[in-house]
Amino acid sequence: MKLLVARTGDGLVASSGDEHRRLADQADLDSLLTTEHPFRLLAEWFDTGTPCGRPLDLLAPIQSQEVWGAGVTYSRSRAARMDESRDIGAEQFYSMVYEAERPELFFKATPNRVVGHHGAVRIREDSVWNVPEPELTLVVTSKGEIIGHTIGNDMSSRSIEGENPLYLPQAKVYAGCAALGPWLVVTESGPDDGVRIAMTIARSGSTVFEGATRLDQMRRTFRELTDYLFRDNEFPAGVFLMTGTGIVPDDDFTLAPGDEVAITIDGVGTLVNHVQRGV
Repeated sequence: MKLLVARTGDGLVASSGDEHRRLADQADLDSLLTTEHPFRLLAEWFDTGTPCGRPLDLLAPIQSQEVWGAGVTYSRSRAARMDESRDIGAEQFYSMVYEAERPELFFKATPNRVVGHHGAVRIREDSVWNVPEPELTLVVTSKGEIIGHTIGNDMSSRSIEGENPLYLPQAKVYAGCAALGPWLVVTESGPDDGVRIAMTIARSGSTVFEGATRLDQMRRTFRELTDYLFRDNEFPAGVFLMTGTGIVPDDDFTLAPGDEVAITIDGVGTLVNHVQRGV
């Protein structure tokens, strides 16, 4: 089974091919990510759903879940992090974690800090070097079962993290620091290694950055990242895990207010956000 699940102002909508159904009022993401049989429950919801048009008012597909991130899972990310921290002599830490058995995992966002498709992601007032990080994001149940994926934008203040790695929480966690969407792909089989992730950034109607990578460029497996995330940790409502980025703009690039960031992942679609400064 493969269904696309979106959150709208009227509740959840699920899609299979060209068929879209509005799910019953009791259908919500918390229930889906805490049940013993999520695929069976979603199939029941879909079978009893009401046919509808393709939803346009898409909200961030999150309810009570935390969002976590994985760092330095691609060699391109390792190189970028080493460059930004070289002036303070901290570049070896990023090389070490890339090769280490234990991955880098960090808290990213609460639901109120997450925006959806066409929402405004933000850059901090006290940061002068800011980039989006396009990432395949896992949908994980409270039991640690990966049941799907979506598109994530892990907004990062590189000038803050580059000043001192201990400032990572401030570089990563703030209002509007993450975007998810537009859909959740709920499937019993995960994406294959050839899935392409692409990002374009437009400014005043012109493309100022574009890049792409594939999942087979990842150093870590999804199961490995999820297993470490659940070590001595609990997620009563499930969790979203951003799996790292392999697309990093050059060091002379920084986001500006008004930029439009479009992230496309094969099989999911395109997540579009515009950029604002501050709250």
